[in-house]
Amino acid sequence: MPFYHKLGKIPPKRHTQFRKQDGSLYYEQLFGTIGFDGMSTNSYHEQRPTQVKEIQKQYSVAPKIAKANSIQSYRFRGFQVKPETDYLESRKTILINSDCSIILAAPKQSTKDYFYKNTDSDELIFVHKGTGKLRTMLGNLDFKYGDYLVIPRGIIYKIDFDTEDNRLFIVESKHPIYTPKRYRNWFGQLLEHAPFCERDLRQPHELETHNESGDFLIKVKKQDDIFEMVYASHPFDVVGYDGFNYPYAFSIHDFEPITGRIHQPPPVHQTFETAAFVVCSFVPRLYDYHPEAIPAPYNHSNIDSDEVLYYVDGDFMSRNDIDAGHISLHPAGIPHGPHPGATERSIGKTETKELAVMVDTFKPLQVTEDALKIADEDYYKSWLEH
Repeated sequence: MPFYHKLGKIPPKRHTQFRKQDGSLYYEQLFGTIGFDGMSTNSYHEQRPTQVKEIQKQYSVAPKIAKANSIQSYRFRGFQVKPETDYLESRKTILINSDCSIILAAPKQSTKDYFYKNTDSDELIFVHKGTGKLRTMLGNLDFKYGDYLVIPRGIIYKIDFDTEDNRLFIVESKHPIYTPKRYRNWFGQLLEHAPFCERDLRQPHELETHNESGDFLIKVKKQDDIFEMVYASHPFDVVGYDGFNYPYAFSIHDFEPITGRIHQPPPVHQTFETAAFVVCSFVPRLYDYHPEAIPAPYNHSNIDSDEVLYYVDGDFMSRNDIDAGHISLHPAGIPHGPHPGATERSIGKTETKELAVMVDTFKPLQVTEDALKIADEDYYKSWLEH
């Protein structure tokens, strides 16, 4: 969970007069979640943040479902998603349920002629390829390979890429995204046994303030529709803010793995959580050190959750024929485990260099038409002994 952050200039007390040099008032906005009960930020604007001039278009971006109910395990070849120029058009939903969407994107260019706001979902963007800058109304964050970008719902942002070679793994969440509760004390501070701490979370470090009037296009996502709205003032006109609700970054390379004498269960890799799913980071680490240890994971039954694993880099010890950018889906209701030969290969190994992101959902995931375009339909047979 983010901690208190302050950027720019703010008045001594909330909801009091805060005036410009000419004597006019700055415009205060409470930016919060879960009504008035969740995390919030107070921001102060040069102009009113409510000036809508025109709503130009409304169009659907709802994914097309190919399999609404499936028990088949899949492998999806993520790098087969073709790069596209526009950031939003490049986003292809692969798996979805009522709580989250799992998306692949290969945008070639930065967002130039519009801003973007997702009103329904927090966004967790994992940067597999590319470097650049996330620009938001609450400040900017530089990003690079291995970064998670956590963007709370309602944040207006642009994303600038340094080159055209970019690959993103994105999770949209209908529930707020937090750090795991068991790693926080009752004050919200990350505990000593947590695999990362507040020093690892990167807060916005520069605040763009544009006091401009004109026509500013914001593409707003609401209930799987995009609304193209024209505002009369630049959305990056904040002079200062403070609070807990803001975008932040965390590098998977700063996750410190928890290891043991025998194989540790997946929760030790947990990085983020919501009320409906968890996100885990598998990073380079030492293997189990019991003299009779089997480093490969044991077979386990997915009775309550679908497991999605996005392979980033390294040697994926428990799988055969898996490359960077592949996604495996192991649905609830059937067991899964190491591929044939993987258990035997793992014995005696002392470390792994694997890098992967896992999403476990508590509701079943639907498979989209875009997913089937990059699917290995025979993957479910890959545990057969030959």
